[in-house]
Amino acid sequence: MITTHNANPVVLITGAGRRIGATLAGELHSDGFNLVLHYRRSRSETEALAQTLNQRRPDSAIALPADLNNTDALTELARLASSHWGRLDVLINNASAFYPTPLGNVTSDTWDDLIGSNLKAPFFLAQALLLALKQQQGCIINIADIYAEKPLKEHTVYCIAKAGNVMLTKSLAQELAPDIRVNGIAPGAIFWPENVQQDNTDYINHLLHKIPLQRRGQAADIARTVRFLISDAPYITGQIIAVDGGRNLHI
Repeated sequence: MITTHNANPVVLITGAGRRIGATLAGELHSDGFNLVLHYRRSRSETEALAQTLNQRRPDSAIALPADLNNTDALTELARLASSHWGRLDVLINNASAFYPTPLGNVTSDTWDDLIGSNLKAPFFLAQALLLALKQQQGCIINIADIYAEKPLKEHTVYCIAKAGNVMLTKSLAQELAPDIRVNGIAPGAIFWPENVQQDNTDYINHLLHKIPLQRRGQAADIARTVRFLISDAPYITGQIIAVDGGRNLHI
């Protein structure tokens, strides 16, 4: 059931309440998109973001919860996202669990969590939104990782999931063409990991030393790339763009 009729393009962003997701939401809202902001645990941040965006432009953002490990929840998220304004133009699979999984300590729960957010959810959301995206000649953008190709020590499950995310991107691009473009973005150091203190200069300097551009990226760098892939790249599909200051050259 269509809640409201709308001429603005609509984007669903998973993990939209914080960090890169929140920046993407703000930038795309400024471009005239209506936003479906998904969250799992960050309810207060996501609802506050939706409220702020609706103050700028009424009826332009909604916040929806979903457990990305639950297939039924993914299907319902897709249904609500595509029906609220009667269309869906862009799916951005941004949500991502990230933490170490040293061998010997991996449980089925950690496996399901990392595979679920990074691989299962992007696949089942794409499948559930296929007809809506096809109707708008839309696009899918998956947030991958530079560690999809070169593994990060003690993060085996995460790296497996992101490697699958990259192949998912390429496979979907092949299967959904010519109606839907599918691309990925592999960020480098945009935000420091949440378990790293900002005054941990040894860690930060060690990482910066491996980045040819000698600085951390900004969420706005990812947002600019997303904007490009949505609006200015009609002949690009099946590609993974590294936005990492050259970090992938030294992994």
